Amino acid sequence: MKKDILIGSHLSIAGGFWQALVRAHSIGATCVQIFTKSNRQWAAKKITDDDIKKFLSIKRELNIKTIIAHASYLINLASSKKDVQEKSIKALVDEIDRCEKLEIPYLVLHPGSNSLEATSDACTLIADNLNKVISLSNPKRTMILLETMAGQGSTIGKKFEDLAKIIGLIKNKKHIGICVDTCHIFAAGYKFDTEISYQALWKNFDEIIGIKRIKVIHMNDSKKELGCHIDRHEHIAKGKILPLAFKLIMNDKKFAKIAKILETPNSSQNPKQDQKNLDTLKSYIKK
Repeated sequence: MKKDILIGSHLSIAGGFWQALVRAHSIGATCVQIFTKSNRQWAAKKITDDDIKKFLSIKRELNIKTIIAHASYLINLASSKKDVQEKSIKALVDEIDRCEKLEIPYLVLHPGSNSLEATSDACTLIADNLNKVISLSNPKRTMILLETMAGQGSTIGKKFEDLAKIIGLIKNKKHIGICVDTCHIFAAGYKFDTEISYQALWKNFDEIIGIKRIKVIHMNDSKKELGCHIDRHEHIAKGKILPLAFKLIMNDKKFAKIAKILETPNSSQNPKQDQKNLDTLKSYIKK
């Protein structure tokens, strides 16, 4: 049934955390992604008991099946600056705590960036800092999801091998998963919009990282061409990724229980703009 698929978008929490759930429900979404704090500031407003109570109550009332949080863009566990590393560790521990309070199972994290270190050394640094974060936060329900990246600038995570290296160095791997972003992997050079390339992509991913580590898929078209390493999201079927890619994902049994989240332009402030994208993705599902 189309109404049971796990699909939604990143939406604003303006007016209260629970408002994102109302916005999701209004456009027919069954899951939603949010920031639990400003994504451009280190400081965070405290989550109150009333915030938690209302958020969980509305979640049950509207039958929102999965909620994902996205970590602040300021967090950089690969930074060459020690003070930024320390701030990032503290901020990520706090974000995990916020997710735990709101009973959010997944926290999507950009691995980090470092223009001074070799990629391999940067991956080691990220893993070391993640181990510190996991030890300090001791999460009970929230899993950190490393996001696949486009490779813009000095960002880490454009190659599956980089993410595999980070995961391989994590002491308690049950706390780490993967969020695949379709725009990012396309921009990173992974083609998956033909039948052959689609099957080859996931075979490659499974051999390097493991399909079972994927917990969320960001469903974004790309404004730029294959292998451009430019992170520019576009509305579904309006960009450079052939629609077949999204049709294959929507009908792939191995992703049936994976939350699929839109991060298309301007959607977080105006969820009605994502109504068409959601309807398009739903229309791809074979009966």
